Amino acid sequence: MADRPLHLLLVDDHPIVRTGLRMLFQSEPDMQVVGEVDSGAEAIIAVQKLHPDVVIMDVAMPGMNGIEATRQIKANSPETAVLALTMHEDEQYFFAMLNAGASGYIPKRAAPDDLVAAIRVVAEGNVFLYSSLARFLMKDIAEQKLTATSEDDGLTAREIEVLTLIAEGSTSREIAEELVISVKTVERHRENIMRKLDVHSRVELVKYAIRRGLIQPE
Repeated sequence: MADRPLHLLLVDDHPIVRTGLRMLFQSEPDMQVVGEVDSGAEAIIAVQKLHPDVVIMDVAMPGMNGIEATRQIKANSPETAVLALTMHEDEQYFFAMLNAGASGYIPKRAAPDDLVAAIRVVAEGNVFLYSSLARFLMKDIAEQKLTATSEDDGLTAREIEVLTLIAEGSTSREIAEELVISVKTVERHRENIMRKLDVHSRVELVKYAIRRGLIQPE
């Protein structure tokens, strides 16, 4: 992916929104819009055909909404990142999109620079949560009292190191360089961590790391 621009798919039922997004991304040398559709159902088909790196997904659309579209896209193309871009800033939509597999959630009122930054973050396999919406995540964490200790979660010292770096947003390559191990070893640690903790997304790993006190939320 480093030798070509990030391939983006725009999903929004308002043509004027897609036009504005396309113009924004055309000014970014590391981004290229490879397709745009106006429904969740079309998004699923487009992902299979175009194989974008990131899908910029509206949440509320006629017919199939962005939540169900995201769920199906992640089931069929788990390597494709989905970034929710929406006017809805309530807890219900926020968690619905994250639980469906979205790697980020940003409101349409956000500054263009924030959106561009969010795309780069999720393209690297990391999580982007707009600052004003992160309170939903913190509330959820506060309501989930952690009962496990460092001894009974089954993680080794190395796995805790890897988990902490993942939660801080480091890529597999960055983790490998910092810990002086191979990328393949990092990926194996990641798989073991997710299996032991019975979690299925980076968002869940971040929540666990915060509850354990491994990282501090910004």
